[in-house]
Formats: sequence, structure tokens, C-alpha cells
Amino acid sequence: MRGTHDLGGQPAGPIDRCEHDYEPWEKRIDAMMVLLGEKGVLSVDERRRGIEALGAEAYARLSYYEKWIASAANLLIEKGVFTVDELGRKMAEVEARAAAERAEGNRS
Repeated sequence: MRGTHDLGGQPAGPIDRCEHDYEPWEKRIDAMMVLLGEKGVLSVDERRRGIEALGAEAYARLSYYEKWIASAANLLIEKGVFTVDELGRKMAEVEARAAAERAEGNRS
């Protein structure tokens, strides 16, 4: 049986080969994955397994680096590096900080 990620031989339309600038968050995810690999926390094969396990809906909806971060988060939870609750709290902190920065920017 073919996985969602296995597009070999399937019609998928043209590939966008245009160069583009990466967003800061994409650069951070790339750097984080390099560090996790260098520290022996996550391997490329584990990351690929995590991406392939995302499910059809998530795989179709998420961008390239969103797949990377979803895979990493799931794998780090699986390995006990942090819990779902810890991740949720940190995500809430980051969102609150971003909202405050946006509000501050609107006042300037």
C-alpha cells in the first residue's frame, strides 16, 4: 500500500523551482534540526518517519518546514524530551509574546 508521502509516478503538477527567501522561522527550524541531529537527539531517518506518519490531511495541508516541526515535536514528545503540556505552555508563551509585539508595533 502506498503512503500519502509516496508520490512517485503520480500526477502532481509542475514543480515550483523558483528561488525564494526563507522566512526567519524556517531558518530557525532548519538550524534546530541540524543541532538535534548533531547532538544525536533526532536522526534524519527519524524525522522522515515522523513526516511520513503525519497522516494524509496534515501531509497535504502543511508546508515543507511545517512538516519538519510537526515531526520533530511528535518525536521529541515520543522520546520524553518534553510533554504535550510543556509544549502547549511554551507555544502559548510564544504566541503571547508575538501578540504583545504586534500590539506594540501597532501603537508606534
